[in-house]
Amino acid sequence: MSGKLKRSTRLLLAATIPLAIALSGCSFVKRQDMDDQLAAMRAEMESERRAEIAAGDGQTSNELNGRMDALSARMDGLERDLAAIEEDFDARVEELETALRFDVPVYFGFDEAEVGPQYVAFLDRFAQVVTRYYPSSLVTVEGFTDPVGSQEYNLALGRRRAEAVMGYLVEQSGLSSDRVRAVSYGEATDRLVSADGHGPGPEGWENRRVALVIDHSGS
Repeated sequence: MSGKLKRSTRLLLAATIPLAIALSGCSFVKRQDMDDQLAAMRAEMESERRAEIAAGDGQTSNELNGRMDALSARMDGLERDLAAIEEDFDARVEELETALRFDVPVYFGFDEAEVGPQYVAFLDRFAQVVTRYYPSSLVTVEGFTDPVGSQEYNLALGRRRAEAVMGYLVEQSGLSSDRVRAVSYGEATDRLVSADGHGPGPEGWENRRVALVIDHSGS
């Protein structure tokens, strides 16, 4: 593969691999902003492809066309899948320097750690995206609680929540167990969605959650 094509490939990977799904306090990025960035990347890739074709022979041109078409098809598929998750699960897309994050609804009842049936469809779709686009990446399931209870108890509760989701992803959605891990942040004040929200009862539901993160750094 030529130098310019390699550079185009890196551009594609930089835009498509850093996907993370989580609740986050990071700045919101509108869908149109992300689409504009992808369109600019497509234009740069196409420009480089034309330059490569103009400098190469017929066989090289055909090979380049095939490779770039495959990359473009992969981008199209990822864009469709992300847009569908947004629409189907009322998710928000956020962009960080090295990741795309989804604000998604995966919550727990007060002092509970069971995965509710209403979240099964989302978890299955998440696993499909991981399998299709990020098969070599590490998925981290982060568990959180509201601030009621001791720090030690909440760390344990957050871990039970994370492990429950991890168990579903591995046992039901088919992700590899060596590519999924569970961690707990408990009641970490810097990660609370609602600083004063807590149970018993429904209040503070937005704090009782898990975050799903696809880490590409080790890929």
